[in-house]
Amino acid sequence: MTLRIGVDVGGTKILAVAVDDAGLESGRVRRPTGWGGEAVADGIADVVRELAGDRTDVSIGLGVPGQIVPGSGVVEHALNLGIERFDLAGALVERVGIRPVVDNDVRFAAVGARSARPGAGSLAYLNLGTGVAAGIVDETGPRRGARGAAGEIGHVPVDPSGPLCRCGQRGCIEALAGGSAVAERWGRPDALPVRAVFDAADAADPRAAALRDDLVRGVAAAVRLLVLATDVDVVVLGGGIAALGERLLDPVCDELRESSAASGFLLSLRLAERVELVPRGMPVGAVGAALGSGAAVSGGARATLAALDGVDAHAVR
Repeated sequence: MTLRIGVDVGGTKILAVAVDDAGLESGRVRRPTGWGGEAVADGIADVVRELAGDRTDVSIGLGVPGQIVPGSGVVEHALNLGIERFDLAGALVERVGIRPVVDNDVRFAAVGARSARPGAGSLAYLNLGTGVAAGIVDETGPRRGARGAAGEIGHVPVDPSGPLCRCGQRGCIEALAGGSAVAERWGRPDALPVRAVFDAADAADPRAAALRDDLVRGVAAAVRLLVLATDVDVVVLGGGIAALGERLLDPVCDELRESSAASGFLLSLRLAERVELVPRGMPVGAVGAALGSGAAVSGGARATLAALDGVDAHAVR
């Protein structure tokens, strides 16, 4: 039986899980993330060694922010890791002797989120964190697109009079709903600025209420865009902002209903009924990377998630 190790590499932490052939999680390790390609590779190798022990029948999946050169294991533009271009797969071979499957972290998180749903069809995982991006997956595997950019919706403008985005446009989804943008507009030194905005809005602070409304509009716009562009069965909200739970989900669904009221077409899509929260406490990024570690990648355009076949996805906790 192969031990599948999935590693979710974030800007501040590396979270890894081990999943066996029965779909059971057998271990979990968390470490701080280093800065720069070599330091990131060292951290990943450390967690892999800890989870693998003396086993040699191991496969590894790595979910990493940034763009992945299709089929190569080379990571580009992962700026929050201090990486402009780095052969992460090659670096892991040097350190642990196993070549990993490397993919975008949000794309692997979509695989993990889909594994948690009974009778899963097509799914978009909308990651609401420092920025905004989506991973799209169905029974054939995750969608990458011709250049690996499928799901990069954060910089789609939805409000031409909205706040300036770091990309230079105005009113991008990320400028409205990205954690970094909300924190910058809030301008107060709160440890959890988005939660602080919601708390202040609940206390009738008008500026906080306006920021919250913008965030909700941005998330609703992302949901609408994903459904209209891909017609996925469900959009799952994840990432740090989704930890707000029903405080986020309820107003987003209300916004989707209200904005659809004048359109029979949009009403027929039942947008609000196609949104849900990621399962609480499930490390979907690491789980998806573990399941994807058995994937066969061809030219970066196709991945067959063989690791999902015959696995009781609901055993992964």
